[in-house]
Amino acid sequence: MQKLLIVLLFSVVFISGTNIVNAQYTNASKWPAGISYEIFVQSFCDSDGDGKGDIKGMTSKLDYLKDLGIEAVWLMPMNPSPSYHKYDVTDYYGIHPDYGTTADFKNFVNEAHRRNIKVVIDMVLNHCSNQHPWFVDAAKNEDSPYRDYFVWTHKDDPQVKVFVDKINEDSRNRNRWNKVEESDYLYYSYFGSHMPDLNYDSPKLREEIFKIGHYWLTKMGIDGFRLDAARHIFPEERAKESQAWWVYFLNEMQKIKKDVYLVGEVWAPFDQVAPYLKGIPALFNFDLASAIKKAVNEEQSDSLLIKQKKIEEYYTTVNPKFIDATFLTNHDQDRMMSSVDNNINKAKMGAALLLTLPGSPYLYYGEEIGMRGKEPDEYIREPFLWDDIKNDKNRTTWIKPLYNSDSTIEPLAKQLKDKNSLVNYYKSFIALRNNSKALTFGELTPIDLGKSELCAFQRNFEDENLLVIHNLSQTAINISLLESLKEYDMVIFETKGSNLKKNALHLASYSTLVLKK
Repeated sequence: MQKLLIVLLFSVVFISGTNIVNAQYTNASKWPAGISYEIFVQSFCDSDGDGKGDIKGMTSKLDYLKDLGIEAVWLMPMNPSPSYHKYDVTDYYGIHPDYGTTADFKNFVNEAHRRNIKVVIDMVLNHCSNQHPWFVDAAKNEDSPYRDYFVWTHKDDPQVKVFVDKINEDSRNRNRWNKVEESDYLYYSYFGSHMPDLNYDSPKLREEIFKIGHYWLTKMGIDGFRLDAARHIFPEERAKESQAWWVYFLNEMQKIKKDVYLVGEVWAPFDQVAPYLKGIPALFNFDLASAIKKAVNEEQSDSLLIKQKKIEEYYTTVNPKFIDATFLTNHDQDRMMSSVDNNINKAKMGAALLLTLPGSPYLYYGEEIGMRGKEPDEYIREPFLWDDIKNDKNRTTWIKPLYNSDSTIEPLAKQLKDKNSLVNYYKSFIALRNNSKALTFGELTPIDLGKSELCAFQRNFEDENLLVIHNLSQTAINISLLESLKEYDMVIFETKGSNLKKNALHLASYSTLVLKK
């Protein structure tokens, strides 16, 4: 009877084998609380047939991103660089010629904004390329005006030997002091000799960095920056100075653009991440990403919700307005599908958790079509499959893929036609989230339903109160709704036929049920 009443009173939208019931289907989300999409430009879309993705290609796919429900894009580095990944910059004001021109990029930003999609670019400020003109000049000339842009020490400095010995005990066995030919000095680089660290003790360098930020925010019209390697601005023993630098940077950028968006990479446990929130209001939640993968692989909710609640409460004490940048995987990690041994049900549950838990979710390009990939990095950044190989004019060919081909995954064009495909599953959950203030902005209250296979929680905001229940297991579960939860008597979203009838919950294997008071 209850199900019948829902059908009579509310419109029903079927997507991807899910059932969304919503009286008023209007966008409740507002970025930066909305969903962002990470793009590796070189692998995304090739517009001119040279085998490499480019800015014009990205522009041609903005309608796809809009239809998916994306509200912002984060673009991996586009600056001139000698490497495929572009994290070793040779010109902070330029666009790599493989990707296009500044005019192409301005057009991309304009077209994105026309669709209400924000643009965030990767800003690599911890280091540059050893081929950057600054470093080339500084390395050959001790009197160079760029000498203090970098960190130097004399080869006879006794601290160098101590440092080298310490690093040799490190599992990565990386010596971070590097020789310069025909010189008695060494330069410091945290990530490899080809990427010398910049020296933030230099006032002149700081001013140069502010000019770079000003250029991209004003001349190019972007909305913010993703800050690479944010915890390595100064050595680890000077962490407080790194944190203070980002407060300084934020204040300077806000002078240029009041609502500038900064999201940072601080890959560390949450208690070490938290202090950076004063200068970088949005930080990626690596702890949650790991916890979600653990939960779906083990089919146990375990302490997932308790841990996330603890993180939220801790972050609030540092910055009450913090933005929790949540994600499943990114360009430095094995892809989600590979992390769950190519089990599409578990990949779906990972997406379901990400898109119903608090935070501002990031999707890594291709996750929505089930792209696979494991380290080394090139193979977690393989070409996006738009269509089958015979018809795909936009597929990049810069690398021969190991994991993603027509024989391993269905390309986007085919998936869009299949209501049960992974991309349509993503679309259904994105639509659910984007049209719910509770899922976008609401507080998290973990609920114990007495079964570890169930991940249940409340999301409440203003007058919208939701109960979300995920069955992470391969076995269907039938339980009675707790007495304290009986007010949740309306199904607004379900997958795989999960339902509520007369206080009895039926949760199909690997399914989600969302109830409303």
